[in-house]
Amino acid sequence: MGDLQCAARVFVARHGEAEYESELLSDAGGSLSALGRTQALALADPVAGERIAHVYTSSMSRAVQTGEIVAARLGVGVTVRHDLREFGVGSHAGQPAEPDPFRPVFDDWLEGRLDTPIRGGESGARVIERMCGVLEEAADRYRGEAVLVISHGGAICTAISNPARNLEPRFPLTRPLANCDVIELAADADGWVARSWAGETLPM
Repeated sequence: MGDLQCAARVFVARHGEAEYESELLSDAGGSLSALGRTQALALADPVAGERIAHVYTSSMSRAVQTGEIVAARLGVGVTVRHDLREFGVGSHAGQPAEPDPFRPVFDDWLEGRLDTPIRGGESGARVIERMCGVLEEAADRYRGEAVLVISHGGAICTAISNPARNLEPRFPLTRPLANCDVIELAADADGWVARSWAGETLPM
């Protein structure tokens, strides 16, 4: 991260509710349901007073749709970044989603064992690297302003609790993110701090 003259604020939100063509695991993007579109419209409300300068979104369709809806309401532009995508399903593609095959790996990540990979896929360390790369890009580009980032539950919970100096890696275990829940981050010369998580103000 650059030498920020004043703190940049980054609001990270999970995409709206989505529908999928198949119940089997896939890296396909999905599309927003009617409820998901309503959630995306409503997402503009809690950030409307934050002077959002730009929206960044994952390249997966459910996130792009969310980002475009909220950006239109806020009157700002959208940048799509592949590195904000959800973690890939790896060799689990085409298998049933239940029981959750990712739970043991995700638990490892939240316990700090970030080198554990999804079978045929990426490690937690890689998810953090690519996600944080985009967050730092946004913070550097919009110094002294605010940015909204649309991503995915697993990637957000893996990535955000690691660079934020006031969060433990296990923090997301007891605070799962619902669709369009928002996390507020601040970036300064000392790194990242999480100011709030899904409406809960956090000690800094």
